[in-house]
Amino acid sequence: MDEQVITGTTAAEIAASVRALHERGALRRGDALPPVRELAVQLQVNRNTAVAAYRLLAQAGVVVARGRAGTVIAGVEAVAQEGFAADSVLRDIGTGNPDPGRIPDLSAALARAVGRPVLYGEPVIDPALQARALSWVREDLPDHDLRITVTNGAVDAVERLLAQALLRDDAVALEDPCFLASIHTVRHGGYRAVAVPVDAEGMTVDGLRAALDAGVRAIICTPRAQNPTGATLSPARAAELRALLVEHPYVLVIEDDHFSMLSQRPYETLIGPGHQRYALVRSVSKFLGPDMCLAVAATDPETAERLAFRLSPGTTWVSHILQRLVLAQLSDASVLAEIAEAGRHYAERNADFAAQLTERGLPTEAGDGLNLWIDLPGEARIVAERLMRRGWLARTGDEFGLGERRAPSHQLRLTVHDLTPEETDRLLDDLADVAGPRP
Repeated sequence: MDEQVITGTTAAEIAASVRALHERGALRRGDALPPVRELAVQLQVNRNTAVAAYRLLAQAGVVVARGRAGTVIAGVEAVAQEGFAADSVLRDIGTGNPDPGRIPDLSAALARAVGRPVLYGEPVIDPALQARALSWVREDLPDHDLRITVTNGAVDAVERLLAQALLRDDAVALEDPCFLASIHTVRHGGYRAVAVPVDAEGMTVDGLRAALDAGVRAIICTPRAQNPTGATLSPARAAELRALLVEHPYVLVIEDDHFSMLSQRPYETLIGPGHQRYALVRSVSKFLGPDMCLAVAATDPETAERLAFRLSPGTTWVSHILQRLVLAQLSDASVLAEIAEAGRHYAERNADFAAQLTERGLPTEAGDGLNLWIDLPGEARIVAERLMRRGWLARTGDEFGLGERRAPSHQLRLTVHDLTPEETDRLLDDLADVAGPRP
């Protein structure tokens, strides 16, 4: 038998044959599979059988469909990550990191976090943290029957929430441009991302309507400090989106309120009083530090029950020492004051930078969050390359976009709150100089 020939008479046999060829190296990343009609003729099977085989392969992550380009063998592709760029001598202005000097000191809280050992079979959530988290989220979702689940950060929460509700190849609505971790989570889970455009008021109504018409089973939304744009849901936009979701009460709505205690904007929600499947996720990494991998997810009771099955003691629970440490900090008035001051600091630094950039001919408005989203007259990639020659490493909007075929981005996402006065002036001058069209 020719080692590169696909065989089989059923969808499962055909899919297994392609997987075997891939595992032996006869089919490699990027190799095109025969068109469905051609494969059906070759194997003397019904066309629907060939379609089902390719669907099984796509659900397993072995192939990807690229429209007119056909179906090709998938591969593990390098993807953009948040944080500092590795091995760079350039001044990194695209990290998305909080200021380490604005993260509260843990020393006092550590002593309060030490307690008796927690053993197998005990509740996976510290009762005191559960009560504190419930009071925190009830302020913003007072009309819902909330249950609390504790996870290892917001990304872990979103991954678990999708896994308990969806099957591979299900469609998920994502903001466009989108937070990198959300893109990775959906891609790695084998779900289909459906882009919903974001403007200054958050997800657009037409965009979400189109996503719902496309059959999305979950929506991931950032109600404020949207990353990368800094957009925050306005009351009017939130009301429009809630009205749209009235007809889709069982679509899982996940709100990632990652900036929560640092935010300078009021919280608005897509989760209406009658919505049946929802989760409000709040992590502590932006104000207590990225190494504090803890988030609380406030969900409807059924979603909480499903999540509980995925939190078994001794394997996937969150350390009770970490839970107590977070509780100790969130119960300390001085720490809460530090967090509030940090939020004001980020807002003031971003607003000042945006105002000065506007004076230099690049109109910019500061949204909420750690970063600035800057519109450019030309392609962001070209501007970023020019900035590199001057010692700066910036992120372009291309990294945050969804879809394979997109027009080049005209935006940069910059993290400028930690620049020294000298660095700030130099970056402002360099941006104004390189962003405009050259003669």
